Amino acid sequence: MEKFLKGAALCAASALAWAISGPLSRLSFAEGVSPGTVAFWRVAISGACFLVHALALRHPFPSRRNMAYLMLFGLGNVSVFFLSFQLAIKKSGSALATVLMFTAPIWVAIFSRIIFQESIDRAKLTAILTALCGVVLVCFSGGSLGGDISYVGLGSGIVCGLFYACQFIFYSWWKGHFSTAVLFAFTFLPAAAVLACFADFQPISMAGWIGIAVPAFLSTYAAYYMYGQSLFYLTPVQASVIGNLEPVAGTLLSWWFWNENFTVSGWIGCAFVIGSVAIMALLGRRQ
Repeated sequence: MEKFLKGAALCAASALAWAISGPLSRLSFAEGVSPGTVAFWRVAISGACFLVHALALRHPFPSRRNMAYLMLFGLGNVSVFFLSFQLAIKKSGSALATVLMFTAPIWVAIFSRIIFQESIDRAKLTAILTALCGVVLVCFSGGSLGGDISYVGLGSGIVCGLFYACQFIFYSWWKGHFSTAVLFAFTFLPAAAVLACFADFQPISMAGWIGIAVPAFLSTYAAYYMYGQSLFYLTPVQASVIGNLEPVAGTLLSWWFWNENFTVSGWIGCAFVIGSVAIMALLGRRQ
């Protein structure tokens, strides 16, 4: 029980830190910064933070073979994840993009069943379906920007959710081998190399840098570190469902700062997401 509470607290704090990411990305977009540029600097700055962290604490580095695995995951997954998330924010709004990312629980459950042989009982299935029902309601409530739904934004958000789910599985697999800082340093920095191809290296205003630097440190470095630590105490499915706090907080912040809003069905969907978190908390108390 104590382990679950510690993991849940870390995961929830990570989700809340992630929640400010979308609204601050919109600040950068309003200053003329492209999605590719925002994605590049976020990953590059946070990756450098993780590397300094690992070097300062003298964490053991992976062998060449394992380093290659980590770098390949960064090249193929982390880069796509961050770019698709920024595209979804740009095209569909930060609230809708954040919620779309949380199609992840169903993929995590499937992958965990296949890779880790993790059982899915009725209670877990209820939590997952509750979260997904909430996601569906929010996604198809008309969007958070108003007007027609952008299919590019919708597609980017779904891709983001799928690749986010892969991260739960991948980092859970490697968490017993290397520290959180090492794992993210050697996946983020290769991703930054890919994202550099999509960045525009033009002068950026102070407000634009705020929209990049604050999420890079708080929503990426700090949030990913807490998330990585939470996986020492939670199963991938538990972590993914508790992480559904992020779309709720992100939606509220997007409404507060950018006047993004949903219909009644969208807000009901947010309530469903909160319900799924409560179900997982009850499951944790049983264990």
